Amino acid sequence: MKIRGERECTSCGTRWSYYETGSIGCPACGSLQSVGLDERTEHTDLRVAFDLTEVRADIDDVPTEDLANRAHETAREYVRQRGFIKAGALQPLDDTYLVAAELRHVADAVSRRRSLEEREELYFLSLLRDADGGDRPAVDEVPQSLRGGRGLAYANAVREYRRDVRTWAADRDHATSERQAVETLGEHVKRIRMLDGDVEPRTAEQLIEATRELADGLRGDDAALTRAQDRLERLEVGGVDT
Repeated sequence: MKIRGERECTSCGTRWSYYETGSIGCPACGSLQSVGLDERTEHTDLRVAFDLTEVRADIDDVPTEDLANRAHETAREYVRQRGFIKAGALQPLDDTYLVAAELRHVADAVSRRRSLEEREELYFLSLLRDADGGDRPAVDEVPQSLRGGRGLAYANAVREYRRDVRTWAADRDHATSERQAVETLGEHVKRIRMLDGDVEPRTAEQLIEATRELADGLRGDDAALTRAQDRLERLEVGGVDT
């Protein structure tokens, strides 16, 4: 949505940036009455905290199923509120968003299983431990039985990111090859989602790398655009990019 992010309070005259605070309330007096000082600008990147501290605090006291349910809800709410355009500028597809998206899906899978293998439980707990710090587990750490969680999480993340990319690019001139790369990215996302994310973790990682390079390319990095186009052409959904 397009907003006037630079605000001035009509009660006390304080000026602040909604882009930085994420709040329509005056930081000085709390008034909700303000006027915009700038032009309307696309902005979807809400300031929202991702904090799993309270969930982690109960690791020793509640069943894994309960932990998974709470972690799922916390991650779901965080992902739901996030966006990737800040004051008109396209932001990166960051690791915190990705690992939160994965935790959401893995926690859901864990909560539904009657029994867990040790590796599955340890992987879930590693996500719970590190997700709000933005630390993503390495590709070779993903259990075979949970790879669908990562694949679907990453495909959905790229789908949401691509949506913001298209919004951001709507008022800009891009070459046909750039637009085609954005469409190709969407086709890969559809294939992975049709498979419920059940692809090799390396394939999901290649999708993220291509997305990040494509975003850099759209922002003017020609070398990154070339790398993204090449990676998208070689990406084999259901196998490993070679």
